[in-house]
Amino acid sequence: MRTIVLSVGRLRPPFADDIQHYQKLLARHARLELLELSEEEKVEGRIPERAFVVLLDSSGRTFDSVGFSKFLEERRQSRQDLCFVVGGPRGLVTVPNCDLRLSLGPMTLPHQLARVVLLEQLYRAHKILAGEPYHY
Repeated sequence: MRTIVLSVGRLRPPFADDIQHYQKLLARHARLELLELSEEEKVEGRIPERAFVVLLDSSGRTFDSVGFSKFLEERRQSRQDLCFVVGGPRGLVTVPNCDLRLSLGPMTLPHQLARVVLLEQLYRAHKILAGEPYHY
């Protein structure tokens, strides 16, 4: 299963360093692909066929860390690629064929920070699934 994070807008410092950090940590747990689109590009054309599509949305479903790890395991068992879509500075209202709207919490986050939080939560979920400690 591939995990794709499709993001609108360019990543800038200091967030780029954090993304690289979590990308390295996730490398031993997941096939992670990070794709950036300009605000003019259509998201629909970049979503892989037959992927389970998750749109980050402040009014979406929330998970605690264990619940999110169970969600990831369900997706892994389905052998279906998982595509997270992160809107840009203006957000995204809809994505065709969206399977789940996911909220990282009730507060609005800058789109660049939302990417970092998403990768951190993906890493945490994989550590939970592997039965490995996460908190140092």
